[in-house]
Amino acid sequence: MTTERIYTAALIIIGDEILSGRTQDANLAYLAKWLGVQGIRLKEVRVVCDDMAAIADAVNALRVAHDYLFTTGGIGPTHDDITVDAIAAALGREVIVHPQARAILAAHYGDQLTDARLRMARTPAGASLIENPRTKAPGIRVENIFIMAGVPMITQGMLAALDGQLPGGAPVLSRTVAAWTQESRAADVLKQTERANPGVQIGSYPFWREGRTGANFVIRSTSPAQLAAVAEQLMTGLADLGITPVDGEL
Repeated sequence: MTTERIYTAALIIIGDEILSGRTQDANLAYLAKWLGVQGIRLKEVRVVCDDMAAIADAVNALRVAHDYLFTTGGIGPTHDDITVDAIAAALGREVIVHPQARAILAAHYGDQLTDARLRMARTPAGASLIENPRTKAPGIRVENIFIMAGVPMITQGMLAALDGQLPGGAPVLSRTVAAWTQESRAADVLKQTERANPGVQIGSYPFWREGRTGANFVIRSTSPAQLAAVAEQLMTGLADLGITPVDGEL
């Protein structure tokens, strides 16, 4: 008898503000659900202070214990954002200014690209980038480690860019329902639809275009039938609110 291998992940939440209680973490629950949709199990979570040695120790322990390691926090533009330095040290790699990350930030900020903002282009040598559709400053992938922002909406956008990209998980399918509406008007319908359908995740991505506010609602599942059923439920729920849904992306 053969047993299907179960792929696992761990999360390190980095930041003194979490441990002091000044900030409540909102990434754990989202990541756990996102991994579940990918077919990967979140097995361990640690909260670590802004300390080089503490971060490096946690990274070295968890990256070998699990198939994937995610970190959130500590990759911003300020001097105390030390996650990149700590992970590079844990892996025995240099810290570089990633040329592609520099180009992304230069295109986004133009002549307002300060030295502080350029810190967000720093990565361990040999790393690749994770797209950040919200604020452009990319996340980082190095070996089996995924280094992400602490701001929940930014983290969620980075995870969306990784949909179906992690070997070992079930293939993730997606379908988009959109509407010209404020995200807040649809919030309850999105939440209720997701809760009513275990194994499904719905991401909300607002935009401003043509002088109007709109949002794309991306449904993710490993089941084509479930994907179709949830799309119908969501469109019906939006219509009941007087919001005209579009089957597809705007």
